[in-house]
Amino acid sequence: WHDLPMKADGDGTFSIRLPLTQTGSFQAKCFFIPRDSDTPVWPEGENTKICVEPAGSCCANIIYNAFVRQFGPTKDTKFETPNLDAVIKNLDDQGFTVIPKSGKFRDLKEQLNFIFSRMGCRALHLMPIHPTPTTYARMGRFGSPYAALDFSDVDPAQAQFDPAATPLEQFIELVDAVHDHDGYVILDIAINHTGWAARLHESHPEWLDREDDGKIRMPGAWGVVWADLTKLDYRHTDLWQYMADIFQLWCRRGVDGFRCDAGYMIPERAWEYIIAKVRRQYPDTIFFLEGLGGPPDATRHLLQRANFNWAYSELFQEYSIEQISRYLPHAVNISETCGHLIHFAETHDNDRLAKVSHTYAKMRTGLCALFSICGGFGFTNGVEWFAKEKINVHNSPGLNWGNPVNQVDYITRLHLILREHPAFFSGTQLNLIHEKESQALALLRFNPDYNARMLVLINLDCDGQGMAVWPVGAEGGAAFPWTDLISGNTVQPESREGKYRIPLKPGAVLALSPEKGDLNLLGSQPAGKLSMPGRVLMQKRRALALEVLTAVNGHMDLADLDVDRAAMDLARNPETFICALYPDKRQSRVILFDAHRDINRRVMVPPGFFLLVRSKKHFRVQLEEAGSNKQCLGFCESLPAEGNSAYQAIFMPMEIKESHRDCLLKLRISGPEGTQIITGNIRYLPPFNTLNLRLLFTRREIAQDPSIKQLSTTCLGAMMRAGANFSHLESRYDGLLGANLNPLMPENRWMLLSRFKIWGVFQGHSRELGLDYLETFWASHDQGGKWRFRIPSAEGRHYVIDLFLEMDRKTNTVTLTLYRENPPTDNPLRLNPQREVTLIIRPDIEDRSFHDTVKAFTGPEQQWPLRISAFENGFFFHSQTRQILRLSSSRGAFFLKPEWQYMVHRNVEATRGLDANSDLFSPGYFSINVKGGDTVSLKACVIDKESMPERPDIKSDGKEISLPGPFHKTVPFSQAIKASLGAFIVDRGEEKSVVAGYPWFLDWGRDSLIFCRALIELGRTREAFDILTLFGKFEKDGTLPNMICCDDARNIETSDAPLWFFACCRQLTQTLSKEVVLTQSIGQRTMIQILKDMASSMINGTPTGVKADPESMLLYSPAHFTWM
Repeated sequence: WHDLPMKADGDGTFSIRLPLTQTGSFQAKCFFIPRDSDTPVWPEGENTKICVEPAGSCCANIIYNAFVRQFGPTKDTKFETPNLDAVIKNLDDQGFTVIPKSGKFRDLKEQLNFIFSRMGCRALHLMPIHPTPTTYARMGRFGSPYAALDFSDVDPAQAQFDPAATPLEQFIELVDAVHDHDGYVILDIAINHTGWAARLHESHPEWLDREDDGKIRMPGAWGVVWADLTKLDYRHTDLWQYMADIFQLWCRRGVDGFRCDAGYMIPERAWEYIIAKVRRQYPDTIFFLEGLGGPPDATRHLLQRANFNWAYSELFQEYSIEQISRYLPHAVNISETCGHLIHFAETHDNDRLAKVSHTYAKMRTGLCALFSICGGFGFTNGVEWFAKEKINVHNSPGLNWGNPVNQVDYITRLHLILREHPAFFSGTQLNLIHEKESQALALLRFNPDYNARMLVLINLDCDGQGMAVWPVGAEGGAAFPWTDLISGNTVQPESREGKYRIPLKPGAVLALSPEKGDLNLLGSQPAGKLSMPGRVLMQKRRALALEVLTAVNGHMDLADLDVDRAAMDLARNPETFICALYPDKRQSRVILFDAHRDINRRVMVPPGFFLLVRSKKHFRVQLEEAGSNKQCLGFCESLPAEGNSAYQAIFMPMEIKESHRDCLLKLRISGPEGTQIITGNIRYLPPFNTLNLRLLFTRREIAQDPSIKQLSTTCLGAMMRAGANFSHLESRYDGLLGANLNPLMPENRWMLLSRFKIWGVFQGHSRELGLDYLETFWASHDQGGKWRFRIPSAEGRHYVIDLFLEMDRKTNTVTLTLYRENPPTDNPLRLNPQREVTLIIRPDIEDRSFHDTVKAFTGPEQQWPLRISAFENGFFFHSQTRQILRLSSSRGAFFLKPEWQYMVHRNVEATRGLDANSDLFSPGYFSINVKGGDTVSLKACVIDKESMPERPDIKSDGKEISLPGPFHKTVPFSQAIKASLGAFIVDRGEEKSVVAGYPWFLDWGRDSLIFCRALIELGRTREAFDILTLFGKFEKDGTLPNMICCDDARNIETSDAPLWFFACCRQLTQTLSKEVVLTQSIGQRTMIQILKDMASSMINGTPTGVKADPESMLLYSPAHFTWM
């Protein structure tokens, strides 16, 4: 609901010019707001009703009705039916099932060039293509296509046997081929009923409509019972949901619209729900009502209230001048107020027109085409070939295809008129102006937007001459002669007694235009593929421009906006057009997905941005939810850019709230070699201030993603990198204590403690605390990680162990804390907290550089056990670095029992072709008994000499150790970023540096200085100064360190680090004063002196070969000096 202010035009008149960007039926009401009140004043009168149709239906809605079955052997005029009646009767009598060969989807596909390119149709209406009965309750030789057995499938009889393509895939081939002709597919689905033994009979027997005695009702109309059908009961609203899903399913398969057979038999509210649900995902879907035989007002109500687009006109069964004169104004009124009525020359329920005569067939075809609203005209396959055999849906009558006597050229001419002449565009007024002196009709068509008119004259008498008579001036007053756009002849009426008279031959049809130049609109006979009508293309461009404008500005008064110009500006350059809609007019609000370049990457779409999809060829594209949901989030048909240099489609900005949304962009690109299918990955990003970072993960998520880890660091770059899959080592860089052994500055880390393996033992039965019993993992930025294990015990009970790992920020120290949860003693699912559980904790240690592996056979197998010194509650391990690893527990006992784990596999190294196996050494294990509420801790630290750990103090509550925490499910992303910065900032003497990335890197020049800019942005200028001071001291001859390892800064192979240094200084001067920044002392120089020295050296050339071009001042760089 939108309240939209109107502007005063004077004389008490108010107006607003609104963009209509949504398909459907809407209502509006004007009201007044007094100046001194917020209470609206509502004028008398009804609401204004507005029906908005898809832009593509503004003209030339020409429908070809095809029955796939008829495109088989019986199609051609030369087909002779074999005399097999006696044989078939004999087989029938013996109980055999005899079903002749059916036409195939591919048979129909071969005729699309004729249907669309030769004749100029725009929509292919398929009679039902679902599986039909073959044995049980089959009626007729083939069975009725309206007796659907499965609404979600296709009849395999209509597909060729092809190991490379299923029947459904062959149907989709047909759909793609129609789209390649700029056509639409309208599928006939009769949801009022099913065939006997349908799939729904088994899955949902409650949906069948039954008599009081349980007998299933059979639907019917016109006093005829359709005995091969079973009626569905729409009192069940879950049936509505099912059918809405069926329609959406066919939309996903490329269907553009639906003919809804016997639609009046479905409750209006059910249709309202179904159509609304489909339009939510596919807003331009056409719903075509077949309401013939229904109540008089049913069509009007279903169009206006249930949001149908089109309905069948009954003009095809109005024959005399009196009947047509009475019916046409009614049809025009419904079309102008509710939805278009489509004039079919012939339907499958009627006798063939050509059965009367060829003249009669041409007259009725011309009548329905030239009397159409917005070119809404349809005909059944075979009309063009003067087929005479009535379509029996239970069989497969011939189409007389290829008959040399036909009306193909005539129908093609009619279609050209409907496609190109403005008198058939939306907004055209239709008025019958004839006076009855014979069976001759005179219809004036006038489009005020184009000042275009046409006079249609038709003699309904196919046996005798007629006289078209109308009052002089009723045709608009244009001077005669007029030109017949069908024949090209000029026509001069006789003017007598204030009336014009034109004699008409039997069955004559004339389309008279006062402009002879209108013949040029039709062009020559079409050769090759007809493109989308120009009027349709322009209307689609207009609709897209209005949708973009509304997405930016909301529902607004368009005032004097030139919509046509906006449409062409958008087609010419979408990025520029959209950018100009925003106040700053600088920042692009468009993200491009190029179908030829972006299929192998994930394209990020920030909040409020448009997604522009572009390809060299025509395509249709669907944006759908990634994962199992597959919900359609948007659908577009591409439009040519100005000049036809490319095709493009635009998705409006998507509202994302708290978390990103991953989507799949599915393109079907047309081409002579067939349809190319491309899937792109799109990630819609939420607004930064609403974005949360997840810190809690379930067992299922951890099992699917082994990369989830807890990273904790020290101020010198030591790290703990513990997998959420506790005790599982995914990489050689996973470990609990990767120590930095230099007390002053970062150096290559040394791996000492890899993992803990823990078992819970109860009543002699042990269970390892691993993925099988892991319930939840919490990560954090400052508390370490938390793991919760739910461990089964006796009698169907379990106990819960919470495990915490944290690293001291200043020293090479890691603490493992275990807590057994203390549940109520009467909890039937929990182990009694007073019953002890024994925890066995076995540490695995290493003694290696971070980048190496351990091979026990090379010496450690004999040497490392000799380096262990055990004490009551722990041990010392003497590293080859002359440092000592001490591991102790707060209580319990340590048992010296060394063992090796050989060939521990690391998956990450395996994927990189590196040595993936390493050996782990365990000196022994800790054994600790715990009851509910008990806490125990183990501490691993690096020391210089053996010294015993201090026992923790016993607190007043009897518990030894406080638990880390609290831990959160999520944190604001901005908070997470700020907290994460600290993990990368390291001390280097009195200065600061930045670790370029864990787990591999140490300090790198370019990375530290890029990072420095983030510190400045966050106001952490002191740390930024410390980083600049460090690198400023290393400046020499225009070079800065590329990387620093311990005190080794000899690697100066970087050309961009000096430029980032300048960028940091510039940014810092914008935050602080220039004087403060540039006068800062760095060693023996000031900041400004360092900058000048650096610039001078780079201009003249550095020792590393970096030198500025004297004209542009662009730097020449050796290739491996930068990847920026």
